[in-house]
Amino acid sequence: MAFDIGNLLQQYLGGAPNVNAGRALDDFDQVAQNAPRASVAQGVTEALRSDQTPPFAHMVSQLFDKSDATQRAGMLNQMLRGIGPGTLASLAGGALSHLFRGNESPAALTPEQAAQMTPDQVRQIAEDAQQQDPGIVERMGDFYAEHPTLVKTIGGAALAIVLGRVAEGMRH
Repeated sequence: MAFDIGNLLQQYLGGAPNVNAGRALDDFDQVAQNAPRASVAQGVTEALRSDQTPPFAHMVSQLFDKSDATQRAGMLNQMLRGIGPGTLASLAGGALSHLFRGNESPAALTPEQAAQMTPDQVRQIAEDAQQQDPGIVERMGDFYAEHPTLVKTIGGAALAIVLGRVAEGMRH
């Protein structure tokens, strides 16, 4: 029997107030494997923006803390793309100033460099990135859609938002 993603997602339309966190975790696994990646990215973006979840910078910091070194480098490089050299040099207590030579674009962080950052430094970077780059939340949603196991660490309530958005997107 084929997996019916539409039937599973139907319960998440309208916010899924009665779905428990454990069920959302299980359902997210099924959806991440079967839904279009773009729909999952939209759902993650919605959860990162939602007033029903912690602020964007807090969630990114939490995800950073749960990431491996390669994921950390990837997510930081996504955020750093939209921040100018002057601001970036002052972020996180100057921890990133070595990436710049004059006004050149920053070099990409390596996994080793990313591993030296703390979740609090990442929260500060995410706050500044969000202020300076309106598209950062979408880019981060897209980045995290590539890492569904990591997305599961944001918790059941946020996953219910992700699943609700995926359901809406697939309905249209």
